[in-house]
Amino acid sequence: MLALTLLIGSCTKDILVENPRSVYTPEFFKTELGVQGGLTALYSNLRYIYGQAYYYNSLETGTDEYTWGQSADGNFRDMDMSGVGSIISTSFPTSIPWNSSFPFINTASGIIENAAEVGLSDALISEAKFFRGFYYFLLVQTYGGVPLDLGAGELKFNTSTSRTSVRNTVPEVYTKAIFPDLLAAVNDLPDNPRLTGTLTKSAARLYLSKAYLTYAWWLQNPNNIPTYPETPRTDPDGHDAAWYFQQAYDVAAAGIDNPGPFGLESTFYNAHVGSNDRNKEMVLFADHTEFSEKYNGASLTFSGAGGADNAAVWMVTWNYTEIRSSGASTVQREASQDLGRPWTRMAPTINVFEETFADKELDSRYDGTFVTVYRGNWDKANNSTPTYNNANGLPVAPGDAILTFLDVENPAVVYPSGSGPSNVGGGTLPGRADWVINPSGISRVVYPGFWKLGTYRTDNAGGLGQPNAATTRPYNIGKFSEFYFIAAEAAVKGATPQGGKSARELINVIRARAGKWSFDRGANTVRIEDNSALLTAATPAVIDIDYILAERSREYFGEGYRWLDLVRTQKWGEYAASYKIAGTTKGDHNAVTVNRTILPYHYLRPIPQGQIDSMEGTAAEKEEYQNPGYRP
Repeated sequence: MLALTLLIGSCTKDILVENPRSVYTPEFFKTELGVQGGLTALYSNLRYIYGQAYYYNSLETGTDEYTWGQSADGNFRDMDMSGVGSIISTSFPTSIPWNSSFPFINTASGIIENAAEVGLSDALISEAKFFRGFYYFLLVQTYGGVPLDLGAGELKFNTSTSRTSVRNTVPEVYTKAIFPDLLAAVNDLPDNPRLTGTLTKSAARLYLSKAYLTYAWWLQNPNNIPTYPETPRTDPDGHDAAWYFQQAYDVAAAGIDNPGPFGLESTFYNAHVGSNDRNKEMVLFADHTEFSEKYNGASLTFSGAGGADNAAVWMVTWNYTEIRSSGASTVQREASQDLGRPWTRMAPTINVFEETFADKELDSRYDGTFVTVYRGNWDKANNSTPTYNNANGLPVAPGDAILTFLDVENPAVVYPSGSGPSNVGGGTLPGRADWVINPSGISRVVYPGFWKLGTYRTDNAGGLGQPNAATTRPYNIGKFSEFYFIAAEAAVKGATPQGGKSARELINVIRARAGKWSFDRGANTVRIEDNSALLTAATPAVIDIDYILAERSREYFGEGYRWLDLVRTQKWGEYAASYKIAGTTKGDHNAVTVNRTILPYHYLRPIPQGQIDSMEGTAAEKEEYQNPGYRP
């Protein structure tokens, strides 16, 4: 049985505790211990999806946020849609939701069916119902229609091997599974979590409103994106897209009005700094801990980006340890939020810095998202050298900027030939001791890091700590701030808003928070500043879907939302059609435009080939099971 602990700091009483078992049997689910173990496993499984490096890649690479990086293998190149690879039925990243969801859908059904015999409360039953609805929602967004019958009947607990499968249609999955389960969870879950990180009404409202919103787009189908299994875009319950957009708005607005223990953090920085993890904005997360390998689900000293490792941020971290000052390695690998373990598998596009985050001074979200300044830390590696000469032959000390990615283009930057004395192609500006790189010079091998998901540990003892271990931070899955975006998007799509909650007013709540600074990471200093009035005044009087998507990227950049956002709104082909970036050689600052080919069938991922190969049936039946475009 999979293990999970939901732990804050060194607290040991507010946790889910389990004893590992080698075998689950149907009879075990008829016991109180079995049901409790099943519930724990539902939470534990989140770690095998969220923070999983290759699934993270599938949600970001190929969008307008990320492309493949210099060290990318086929798992990453395939996702880019730019001709360096292709998504096929044997692709690993796209198989993860399928392979990770169905066993736990069945676990949830087993808990629900045996609840009466065990005497389970409605609140605990609703946790299982939430997860069944949650996983089906993940599957239907990814693959289209999926099977509700796992071998024992629709939504029944299956206890025997079944090698046949029939896919239900998208409307059937929503109306038979997702909506009923999430509605039950809204009704029966408590306002406050029974343990740290367990489910609440807020979590249920968040995913119910998101499911209503996504299904409304599916019914409307503005760009004629095909679905599979083929079915009319009609709702079995007789509602139209407008009805579902209104439901999405109403449920999200109820989430805002009835927050329970949740809410927005005061600043964007506070919402993401590691010392404030498990904060009031985190409605649902896959938890980890630095205090126990058993409950962390991964090694605390070395990990390989597999299993339950929270290693997503490694993929978007370039090899900053190659920076040199007078030939010395002045930025060491460190278990800190700015640094961590570099894999260079994914790189942000130049468009992100020139367009998405054009405002880098008033809006705190750029500073609270990226690592733009790499500072000397050789002293933490027992190197007592007081200074090294850096750019322009000027000395730098520990804590000083060694390499800086500039906020705006500066034509005075002089780049060396090749990688130069910085060893990474850093240029110079007169009078500055740090190497510098313009936004236009970002490449697949040297680019700003990703601070939001960065490593945070309290056991470094003044040294470099354990930078080769997967991140022990919780991976944020559902955030309270999304209520504002969901309601705003529904309002833009025609939902009747409540007083004080028009689309513009809702988005301005988020933008007002973005204008508030508590710390300037680039300058590495406290910064108490409020630009809320300027940011909210700049919001268009009438906002549209494009504006909401731009704001969503600024708010959730790199957190694994983007592919699902662009697929839901059918904007993927438009937004990600091309991007700019320099090449894979250190010192290459010559950006090129890369074109992508995103066809309508790509809006669904392929059914994993392993699923099809294990099924009984004729070759024609198996071919029919696969989504069109991915068939042999």
